[in-house]
Amino acid sequence: MYEAEANGKVESAWDIPTDVIAAFGRLHGKIVSRTVLPWSEHCTECVWPTCYKSCDLYSPREDGRCRRFVDGMVRVDCPIAINGYLLKIRFKQWGKLWTPASLNLRELKKAEQIEKRDQRLGKMLYELSAPTRIKSGIIGKRYSWKKRMASRTSRKRTVPTSFLLECYNPTELTVDLSLTIRSTKFGQKIPYQKRLSLDPGFQLVRIPVAEMSSLVDLDFPFNIELIPNGFEHELTLLFGLMEFVEEVELSFEKAIKTKCVVWDLDNTLWDGVLVEDGPEMLTLKPDIKRIMQELDRRGIIQSIASKNNYDEAVETLKRFGIEELFLYPQISWSPKGDSIKTIARLLNVGVETLVFIDDQEFERKQVEASAPSVRTLDARDYLTLLDRKEFQVPVTSESINRRKMYKVEQERQQIQENFKDDYKAFLKHCDIRIRITTLTHENLQRVHELAQRTNQMNFSGNRYNRDVLNEIIYSPHLDTYVLACEDRFGSYGIVGFGIVDKREPRLTDLMFSCRIQSKRVEHAFLRTMIDRYIRETGKDFFANYRKTPRNAPAGQVFEDLGMSEVGGVSGVTSVVFPHNGVLQDDGIIRVEIQQELMVEK
Repeated sequence: MYEAEANGKVESAWDIPTDVIAAFGRLHGKIVSRTVLPWSEHCTECVWPTCYKSCDLYSPREDGRCRRFVDGMVRVDCPIAINGYLLKIRFKQWGKLWTPASLNLRELKKAEQIEKRDQRLGKMLYELSAPTRIKSGIIGKRYSWKKRMASRTSRKRTVPTSFLLECYNPTELTVDLSLTIRSTKFGQKIPYQKRLSLDPGFQLVRIPVAEMSSLVDLDFPFNIELIPNGFEHELTLLFGLMEFVEEVELSFEKAIKTKCVVWDLDNTLWDGVLVEDGPEMLTLKPDIKRIMQELDRRGIIQSIASKNNYDEAVETLKRFGIEELFLYPQISWSPKGDSIKTIARLLNVGVETLVFIDDQEFERKQVEASAPSVRTLDARDYLTLLDRKEFQVPVTSESINRRKMYKVEQERQQIQENFKDDYKAFLKHCDIRIRITTLTHENLQRVHELAQRTNQMNFSGNRYNRDVLNEIIYSPHLDTYVLACEDRFGSYGIVGFGIVDKREPRLTDLMFSCRIQSKRVEHAFLRTMIDRYIRETGKDFFANYRKTPRNAPAGQVFEDLGMSEVGGVSGVTSVVFPHNGVLQDDGIIRVEIQQELMVEK
């Protein structure tokens, strides 16, 4: 669902390749229920309503709100798609998709009815005269109601299996999207973030709900945003389903489809017995490496249940170049039935989806007695593996990367266990990096936009126009700093700008994009500036701070670093860090400074 009442534009699907149209129809029969999320156009730097007056990029929709997509959210009718249409979006700079959400699933027929009713009402509202729509505020009221409905939680509900995103990338380049989920639960700061790389053509992204819920409590309402990364001009993408879904899992499929193959080692994966023959005398079974690689390509996970010495077995696997193919290997002298159940638990799959391969009938029978629904296979039959019906699964971009996804989930689970409520530890894990350069004609446009839009993290309140910024470039006593930021989830682009009058020295301006708020980027930058100028001049370091209700939370950075107030003029407070003070570095952010900045003007 989308803001149908805010845009009445519809386009034909005639210019979309037929194979892409067909791809949007592949979810039929695979989904039982889904959410109906009200996606809308938003801005990564939104400080409504102030930015409507201060931002050069402000372009009003007919309802007065900001137009962040070139043509709005354009409906492309596509009956084969599971929701009956696609959304064509031409992102402008700073444009993002955003929606409030909860895990409130609807049966497909009910979801379809909601979509069609919303389209009819949206069309009716959009056909009202523009003055009527604007004066009555009916569009805003309608969308507010949709947001409230989407945020409702239900005590009696089915938990979705995953979040699905269908997208057609018509460009010739891979597009990076940052997916972020933030809980509205009080006190929960750690968001779920994931970088989605969309290759040219149709892409189906599937993210297990278990992966998201490891970091965000999805029992409470939450917000979702999708932000394109690293593009300088307009970007066109077509979206299909973007919802939480309950997927079909027929008992017949459960009984025959294999999710994980568990291998024995001795005389199964290789010829010989490790503890008797030694690793040098072992050889892999003929063609078995190719078979394992093909299973991996099909998205069938592989593990090990073997009675052996762990370290020696792992070293042998490394020598054969196959150690990375196995998840949660259970190599010990415990009964293999126990190992099988441990693997199923760690992978979060049913034991009936496992196939255990061993050369000894005794071991196969022991596993069958311990876990009766596990299928077992004699190691002599390994060459038939790929042709068996239970191993015939579709190969998709997701299946090819499934093992990597499980490894990421392993890491997430460990992260969750390690972090608990330690937000700083989480930030450190994000591997946040900032690169500091100087103001140039090449980045002046972005800095100008930043200066015009930032409120929550604008410490001076100044809003420089282009001409003034151009003069600042050539000022002999002003040092300029432009900050770009990225982390393991994506690039944030240019997010900060600072000016230091090196004669005193004094930070006269400091502003940041709200995208990096609470990530301690401002701490890392200010710490770097204080350290640099005190070392170079031996003087105290000063900063200007114009306090406002909006920037007060961000202004905590001065106190955090040990700066104190020393007076003020015309509403601007002066804070200082003494030249003999001690700077504390929390080690969260990595800072790279352009070499040219290390040489004085």
